[in-house]
Amino acid sequence: QVQLVESGGGLVPAGGSLQLSCVASERTFSVYNMGWFRQDPGKEREFVAAIISSGDDTDYTDAGKGRCTISRDDAKNTVYLQMKSLKPEDAAVYYCAATCGSVWPGRVVSEYNDWGQGTQVTVSS
Repeated sequence: QVQLVESGGGLVPAGGSLQLSCVASERTFSVYNMGWFRQDPGKEREFVAAIISSGDDTDYTDAGKGRCTISRDDAKNTVYLQMKSLKPEDAAVYYCAATCGSVWPGRVVSEYNDWGQGTQVTVSS
């Protein structure tokens, strides 16, 4: 089981930028596909972005393309989500997730085995 710890959330004005980080405990981090999801209270957790284990491919929602960038640094066991031009509707708890499964891209919650505790992103209008 991979332990994941997110950080970097906070309050940002609309139009601002934020970088989230997720550090994994697993020394074989490089074999995992990683994803970022977000969840509003009372809503289902939704996919934001994913990066394949090799780092050679990424996937985004249509809403995230051009505004989000997912990246990874295997030497630091860390995956990042850079977000820009933030909107109030981007406010949510953001979670990172890990899977060593073969499904790619992983856009579904059930495709991921391990999750972090989440980090809150608030966007002021």
